[in-house]
Amino acid sequence: MMRKRDTLQSRGEKGAREQDKECKGCLVGETDCLKLQIRMKVFIWATLLFSVRSSNADTGASLGRPSCHYNYCISLIEGEITAEAGLCVVIPCSFITDPDFTPQYVVWFRCEPSKTRCTETDMIFHSNKNNQNVQSEFRERVSHLEPEISQNNCSIIINDLKKSDSGSYQLRVNGLLSGKQDGFTFIPRATVSVKGLSQKPTVMIPPLTEGHQATLTCTAPGLCSGSVPEITWTWRRAGVNDSHITGNITDFKTENLTAVTQRHSSTLTFDPSAEHHGTEVTCKVRFTRNIITDETVTLNVSYVKEVKITGKTSVKKGETLNLTCSVESFPPSFVMWTKLSEQNMQNRTEANLQKDTEPQKQTGMAALSISNVTADHSGQYICTAKHLNHTLKKQANVTVTYIRNPAITGNTTVIMGESLNLTCNVQSFPPTIIMWTKPGPTSLHNGTDTDLQTNSGSATLFIPEMTAKHSGMYRCIVKHMDTTLHVLANVTVIWFPKILSSSGCEVQSDVLTCVCISEGLPLPTTKWPLLENHTEYSVTTTVSNHTVNSTIILTVNHVNTSVECVINNKNWEVKQNFAIRKSLPVQQGGCVSSQLNSFCFKPQSDHIFSITFSTVNYNKLYTCCCIIIQDKIFSFPPSDCR
Repeated sequence: MMRKRDTLQSRGEKGAREQDKECKGCLVGETDCLKLQIRMKVFIWATLLFSVRSSNADTGASLGRPSCHYNYCISLIEGEITAEAGLCVVIPCSFITDPDFTPQYVVWFRCEPSKTRCTETDMIFHSNKNNQNVQSEFRERVSHLEPEISQNNCSIIINDLKKSDSGSYQLRVNGLLSGKQDGFTFIPRATVSVKGLSQKPTVMIPPLTEGHQATLTCTAPGLCSGSVPEITWTWRRAGVNDSHITGNITDFKTENLTAVTQRHSSTLTFDPSAEHHGTEVTCKVRFTRNIITDETVTLNVSYVKEVKITGKTSVKKGETLNLTCSVESFPPSFVMWTKLSEQNMQNRTEANLQKDTEPQKQTGMAALSISNVTADHSGQYICTAKHLNHTLKKQANVTVTYIRNPAITGNTTVIMGESLNLTCNVQSFPPTIIMWTKPGPTSLHNGTDTDLQTNSGSATLFIPEMTAKHSGMYRCIVKHMDTTLHVLANVTVIWFPKILSSSGCEVQSDVLTCVCISEGLPLPTTKWPLLENHTEYSVTTTVSNHTVNSTIILTVNHVNTSVECVINNKNWEVKQNFAIRKSLPVQQGGCVSSQLNSFCFKPQSDHIFSITFSTVNYNKLYTCCCIIIQDKIFSFPPSDCR
């Protein structure tokens, strides 16, 4: 606009200078010529102002210098004046007449350029409104810009243009010449060419933000004072026909810029939302004769929706964690991932998971990918979306499911009578189901002799008083999701060995018989140091439950005062000396009776007897082979008697 103003101004000044040169050739007086100069300058500046403020026509030509015939001069635009249908056109014009002529009316004609002179039937305007010769199709469409004819301004504006308005426009001035009615028709003509409407409305869109009311303004092209155009708004979104924005408020406004120029506009007030973003709004302007022009604009609404996190937040150890954080917004948000560790929580800070070397783009999404995850990757991950002056956050609690090998703690070797306390531990997520079992017919359950306690990640087996039957394998079973693990504990009950008081030695004649009865767990072994010095002897060992009976028989030449028995079960060693009791030989048999039993024995040798005994309770007879040592009887099957 400033460039156009400068061009028109330079053209106007050039025209004024050229007009100064032409004053000398003008047939009027010098004073009138000076008046013409002044009027032309005023006219030029007025035309410049109007042209700048109006967009209805661009002549592309400059004001021509006055064309004079006798004492009558006229100044018109050189070249063709172009305009568009539906709008308006201004024909700038200034004239000067003979000093003896008093102008009263301005008359304009439109005729074909081929006609030498326009006739009365071609009249389109007469400043005398009572004149009836004006063509009906031009009535109310043509206005004189300067009603005061004494100003010598013959400029007119034609509104509601149509293509048939194209042609040559000729001026005639009617008035009094020396007191008599007369008129003068100027030979120069203004040429107007009306094209189809190409100008579009001007749509002004303020910044649109969701939740904040906004007003769009549509201004019709042209600054014409003709018929008021109709302005309508339509809204279109993808896949939907034109419609109206819900809850909108429209208003029409006409501004009178000058006496002959107006600006027509319409406003559309609505509440923008994300639904409106990327949609199109069309402003349609309908002029008279159904001449339509429109302008379509795309709405850009600043909005932001909720942050969304997609992906599995629970993964197995060794797998890959893939999370995507996205937020729908305009303009796109800057999205980043951070992790909140225990230390970060104390310091109220977050660890950035993006690499500092990677440039961050406002794409509206960010992907988090961690391969070969471990338990350390569990925790709280935070997605932060920054949109304009707003910051949104959403958390994702990531859990890594894992299980480590179970371990049993506690002493698996227990002294009989003391307690067993074993704990099966396993680190896992989620927590595992842990249980103790013992292979075999006996199951474990809570009771007076067993206490089973299960906590998160551990299970305890507690037996307050261990006995020999508690020895053996115990199994810890760990069930974690679809995985089952086993770990065994071999429990050993230590039973310190001891020699029972029923043990002893007896010698009869030259035969020494010793019995060492012991018990323990593990079963003890029996040693007789005496045997180291003998080559001929017999050793008999029998086992019953946790009792070991070891008997030695050997021939001795001389009798010691005692015999040593040594037992050992790898946990402890016990030694005991047995005093040797001498027994007289029994030559004849006999019977011994008690309240419950009766014994009858018959000697088989010096120290072995065949015994028959009966019991009162059962009234039965039994026969066995026995050895009597220190008044105690030790029995054997009869077949062993010799």
